[in-house]
Amino acid sequence: MTAIEDQLRARIAATGPISIADYMAEALMHPEHGYYATRDPFGAAGDFITAPEISQMFGELIGLSLAQSWRDQGAPPRFILAELGPGRGTLMADILRATEGVAGFTDAAEVHLVETSPELRRAQALRLPEATWHDGIASLPDGPIWLVANEFFDALPIRQFVRQGQGWRERVVGLRSGQLLPGLGDQTTYGFLAHRLRDTLDGDLIEFCPALPALVQDIGRRIGADGGAALITDYGDWRSLGDTFQAIRAHAASDPFVDPGEVDLTAHVDFEAVALSAAPARFSKLTTQGVFLERLGITARARQLASKLAGAELERVVLAHRRLTHPDEMGDLFKVLALYPEGRLPPPGCDP
Repeated sequence: MTAIEDQLRARIAATGPISIADYMAEALMHPEHGYYATRDPFGAAGDFITAPEISQMFGELIGLSLAQSWRDQGAPPRFILAELGPGRGTLMADILRATEGVAGFTDAAEVHLVETSPELRRAQALRLPEATWHDGIASLPDGPIWLVANEFFDALPIRQFVRQGQGWRERVVGLRSGQLLPGLGDQTTYGFLAHRLRDTLDGDLIEFCPALPALVQDIGRRIGADGGAALITDYGDWRSLGDTFQAIRAHAASDPFVDPGEVDLTAHVDFEAVALSAAPARFSKLTTQGVFLERLGITARARQLASKLAGAELERVVLAHRRLTHPDEMGDLFKVLALYPEGRLPPPGCDP
């Protein structure tokens, strides 16, 4: 039994079943025993791999998109270059390396990282010693901001609701024969779900991320007031429908209710909820990652890299290009949404 499981059992036994959101928050973010507090989960030796770890091409193209957006908005001489959930710092390091040739960009950029994991902060500091760290968006400095969030929103705790008639039953975690198992709470109504009665049927399950609206509102407010842009890349779709709560362990699917604190827990991102929370910033059309990267020239970049390689190194570039862009890999599952100021264009790769 994990330390988190022991604590969750005691809590549920004392006060009753808890929401999926409370379960995720405890398992992922407990300051002592939580998943992100106790390990580096990335890479072959971890539980999963993200796009920046697959290939430098991903970060390079993100960086050049941001740099062109910066130039399109008048190249402010000082701006905040921020990342939410920066992993090992690989994406930001690739962004900075790729934009060194963009006159003035890296000199104007102040690197700020939003990260709560002490373990990951140590890894990030090795690549980005000049960065400033924050526990949340609220403490980021004012001023123009260009922000990236790759596989950040999928780790935010979600609540799940199953429709019953004109009301909903929340999916909760309780104890059965001493085991942590999901169940359903009593039927009730929720004002924030009233609009979902128009597009759901009895038995449909939808997901709602409580922390998402305020977080995106803060980003949108900053971009709307001071300029800048945000590129959000994650797996998900325009509107939540169906159970996407999942656990990953050693690069394979696992039971999310077994060994909390030892497995990664995520859910697909509801991009409509992101878009509707972005005002006064505007939001782009939702674009698949494959299309986004192809628009930015990933095939040409892959050919450039491949021209100097042979054997296993050449094969790695070919496989990385496929994994990032092919519809059967990450190309269609992952989406990109940009936020940008009224009267401006979105960063290259996204349509207004």
